Amino acid sequence: MLKIKKDDTVIVVSGKDKGKTGKVIKVIPDKNRILVEKINFVKKHVRPNPQKGVQGGTLEKEAPVNISNVMYLCSNCGVGVRVGFKYLDDGSKVRYCKKCGTMID
Repeated sequence: MLKIKKDDTVIVVSGKDKGKTGKVIKVIPDKNRILVEKINFVKKHVRPNPQKGVQGGTLEKEAPVNISNVMYLCSNCGVGVRVGFKYLDDGSKVRYCKKCGTMID
């Protein structure tokens, strides 16, 4: 189970976008990568395809970032924090902020 899920807010801790925050669009667990909104833009050159109605040129889009380069942004603390797991009395497994102890899920 990964510590970061879709729709979480994360902060980039290393790389060219260090310090930027964004919302997780997609998680790719088998490659340990995540797709973050407005982070790690790359230029992709697209060939025109009249059958599909695609115009050629350069397209800017987000590329996946390694999950080790981001931290969960705690809304209570306001900084990037580590995430832990704990079990509640009813047996359910939840994520929590290791800095302030608040429940994430």
